[in-house]
Amino acid sequence: MPTVDSPNPKPFVYTQKTLERAERSLICSPFHLSLFTAMRTQSVSVSAIATEKGFKQGYTKRPLSELACDNAFDWLIEVGVLRREVDGQGITDGFRLTPLGHQLVEKFLDTNWPSPSWRDRFDESITRWFRLPF
Repeated sequence: MPTVDSPNPKPFVYTQKTLERAERSLICSPFHLSLFTAMRTQSVSVSAIATEKGFKQGYTKRPLSELACDNAFDWLIEVGVLRREVDGQGITDGFRLTPLGHQLVEKFLDTNWPSPSWRDRFDESITRWFRLPF
């Protein structure tokens, strides 16, 4: 079966609300831009990020347990920034950026990674607390 290689792939178009929520979730996450920059080209596993490893590599703002990393990643999956890596055997412990994640990370490569305001943290907490379970 022939494949089509399109030189101009059509970028995904997201609503402003989706972009704002995803951006807020990224900057409020316990991770630094360097982690998401690494995810642009490769899958990064939880074991490379958890505990002191991730902190020493500059991936996290503080040492995190594997459970804390996994919970933070699950939220970033829900907002559409990350996806779990899948291999021939099934789901792995690796994560990659989605097209939305790529778009946001590219935006922050040209500017400084912003610090979340108290309003960002409050909105993020409310959004996570009252999210629907499906």
